[in-house]
Amino acid sequence: MLFNSSVTNNHNPNKDIELQGPINDGISCLKFSPKTSNLIVAGSWDQKIRCWEVNTPSLSSQPRAMISHEAAILCTDWNGDGTQVFTGGVDNKVKLWNLQTNQMVQVAQHNAPVKDCFWIEESKVLVTGGWDKSIKYWDTRQSTPVLSLDLSERVYAMDCLYPLLVVATADRKIYVYNLQNPSVPYKTMESLLKYQTRSIACFGEKNGFALGSIEGRVAIQSFEEKPELSFTFKCHRENDTLAYAVNSISFALPYGTFATAGSDGGFSFWDKESKFRLKQFTKVPQPITCTAFNSDASLYAYASSYDWSKGSQGFDPNSQSYVFVHPVGDEAKKGNRTAKKR
Repeated sequence: MLFNSSVTNNHNPNKDIELQGPINDGISCLKFSPKTSNLIVAGSWDQKIRCWEVNTPSLSSQPRAMISHEAAILCTDWNGDGTQVFTGGVDNKVKLWNLQTNQMVQVAQHNAPVKDCFWIEESKVLVTGGWDKSIKYWDTRQSTPVLSLDLSERVYAMDCLYPLLVVATADRKIYVYNLQNPSVPYKTMESLLKYQTRSIACFGEKNGFALGSIEGRVAIQSFEEKPELSFTFKCHRENDTLAYAVNSISFALPYGTFATAGSDGGFSFWDKESKFRLKQFTKVPQPITCTAFNSDASLYAYASSYDWSKGSQGFDPNSQSYVFVHPVGDEAKKGNRTAKKR
């Protein structure tokens, strides 16, 4: 069965909140507002960035705004007060969308597509990573970066949890930065995984990161040079013979637990300290391409859309993409024992 085959009424098997409005192309990024925990944006390959308000008591959603970036969108983030949204795209540009005026202006530029962007509220700076093998820091009032750093390869994944920034590149390197001294890496590491990096997320403790690969495996890597603190485990596989990409890793920061989601259409919650899978959810018919927790980890959003893992021959132009929001209960808390050990 192809993941992108025409969806039926089982496209939402977990009975989660389905965000309204048709999305007819792949969804690349999701992000909840830092200030209003029920506002969420999604960027997609149809060049649109969309904003919804999620109503948890009624298990419903309401579209709030939409605008075009004028190129496929790869990344997004909110500004500090939750009134503006950054979008980075394959046109090598980052734009800033003002939700109140519905106007969009360019604030950053790379020489290749922009893979990730993060607003650093503490220093009022935007950091961007691109396929031009660089990361750049921007004062959005200026047209040139305040700092530009060359990397060994293209940026494949990034995450930021101040003062920690982690950047994973195409050659399986991870550059670790202390944003209080951003001009030089605090540490450069190599992935514990043999295959291409697909996703990365900072520990809430800011002493390491989780890394996902195309081979259905996750690495838990500590900055401390103690072998017992770093390990890998398999996930998003079928009978240990068919492996799927781990497209997204997101931490539920209040709980210290995390979620993985993959090309198999599945997502699970994990506890890295006990090396335990807290819960495995029912798979959706298409790959899950990106995910996000809101600030208090009461909501977990995930996008169901084609991820091109089977190439153009696997694409169904009649398929529709979806964003679902799962109200999070005890399944994301440490000590929950609703699933078998990994």
